[in-house]
Amino acid sequence: MRVQANTSQTISKRDPALVMRLSRLGSFHQSRLSFMRILTRRMTRENWTFSRPVFEFDAKGVGHAVYCAHTPDRTYSLIAFGHDLPPEERSDRVIATRWDSTFTLFDGVPTTADIERLRKNIPLQEAGRVSEKELSVSRANRSVRLWDHVVSRLAAGTQPDRVEVDKVGYLMRTTAVYGSGKLGAADREMIADRPECASPFQIEMLSVFLIRTYVRDLVQHMADLKGGSMSVKLDAEIARSMGIGNSTGLGMAPFLVNHPRLFNNWISAREEAIAIVRMVPKATTAEVATFRGLLDRSILSADIWHSEHPIQVEKLERLRSDLSVLAAHVAQADFSGPYPWDGLYSWAEDMLGEDAQECLASLMLEPYGRLVDHLADQMSDKDRHAFRIDGTMRVAELLAILERAYGWALDINWSEKDQCARAWYVSQEKLEPRLGERFEEPIAPYEQPLAPGRDAAALYAALKEEDGDRNLAAFLLAHPEHRHSVRRAQIVNQAPYAEIRDNTIGSDLLPIDMLRCKLSFFGATHFDPRSDRWVRICMFGNAPYPEELASVDGDDWVYPHARQGRA
Repeated sequence: MRVQANTSQTISKRDPALVMRLSRLGSFHQSRLSFMRILTRRMTRENWTFSRPVFEFDAKGVGHAVYCAHTPDRTYSLIAFGHDLPPEERSDRVIATRWDSTFTLFDGVPTTADIERLRKNIPLQEAGRVSEKELSVSRANRSVRLWDHVVSRLAAGTQPDRVEVDKVGYLMRTTAVYGSGKLGAADREMIADRPECASPFQIEMLSVFLIRTYVRDLVQHMADLKGGSMSVKLDAEIARSMGIGNSTGLGMAPFLVNHPRLFNNWISAREEAIAIVRMVPKATTAEVATFRGLLDRSILSADIWHSEHPIQVEKLERLRSDLSVLAAHVAQADFSGPYPWDGLYSWAEDMLGEDAQECLASLMLEPYGRLVDHLADQMSDKDRHAFRIDGTMRVAELLAILERAYGWALDINWSEKDQCARAWYVSQEKLEPRLGERFEEPIAPYEQPLAPGRDAAALYAALKEEDGDRNLAAFLLAHPEHRHSVRRAQIVNQAPYAEIRDNTIGSDLLPIDMLRCKLSFFGATHFDPRSDRWVRICMFGNAPYPEELASVDGDDWVYPHARQGRA
């Protein structure tokens, strides 16, 4: 848990008991270790090239296109299909059966036969069939009002209204980007050893990156066909400001519980990066200038981040206030002393709320890519043996682990209704995880094992009745219902950030905290909850397009720039 550098000072990673609470996880911000930025850095560093060998659409946007990303070793191709979707059939719900556009990321360059095969299947999504040559399957819907506005303006020879663009921030939003074997696509194991796939979710991020380019090109194409010689090209800055929207609900939340080792690796890498920067003995003038500049841009980002959900409105008010306090402190702070970043973070722990603390933690990493970027390759789960239970472990040893890692759960009275008010189950209609009210709906018999705190407490109670020298193999032969909890406890013993240290079935649970945590690692910004169970985000907003990778915004594209006329 300690990080050592070539200094006289050693700073520990933050305690899992602090980091792994839901309120803090639900306050995470994107960082240098977010998956979108890992991807764009690699594309720039390795000089990826891009091509568009196919682009055939009519005036309604019906047709198909192929976008190729050429890495040093291989090619990936996004195959996009555009559809004429009646307004009454447009839905972001997971049970929708038609969409404005559907996509797959193909491993290699598709032949005409591949495209014809996929044309019959990709528009069907779950109802279709894909092969191991397909790495992801996804779909997206237009933000209709902004789409029509942009097409009409460009066709008439004028640029879109920036106020209207900023209100939405995207022309299309994905309702699913499936990878890692979903729907029959290639399993991750088939590509995990490729350098560009070393970090998590790189295939999914590449899919979204190319979808964004397709969206820009399609809206321009439809405007050109509508306006003819009157039409104008979409301003590059306006185009760049728009990302890809995403609607994410409860289906994503259990991922963090179901992948404890992977989750640990994400958090551990970020915590190690924070500790490394806190141990920097002296900051250069250039490093301080970079930090101050990005702090100013973070303040701007918070100012243009809007939501109507009461929880997020309150969080935004506190974040903006705290960032103002942070800016005032930074303006007069002396960065010439020893360990300036440790001093700044220690000050923030006392003076700022969790949201601003986590924003600061991300900002502190920005000047130090040379020290922390390598941690991206440690964020995947490559331990294939972690799932195996060590049956030779003694009962007394596991009891000690439970007391250390699950002490918070052992203090909860799980017989109280408020502590177990919710139950996770899989909806037969939607085939995705859902959260119901245990004492109001007949769902308890269908409950999924997504309450590790409660189950750890039950395991602890059972172990207390056993001889401390008994091995776990013998215990589990008599009590097989505790296998999953024994496995999780042994994982947490090796991976201290593997477990959320909060009640995931209590009446006060806010699933959006789980969603925001995961999406922050994707690199999402401007979280906009629509309830406590689903959220809209924007991905790759302000990012360079493929032809701009070598020249626009470097690696700090996620932080917006002030522009002339911005209120």
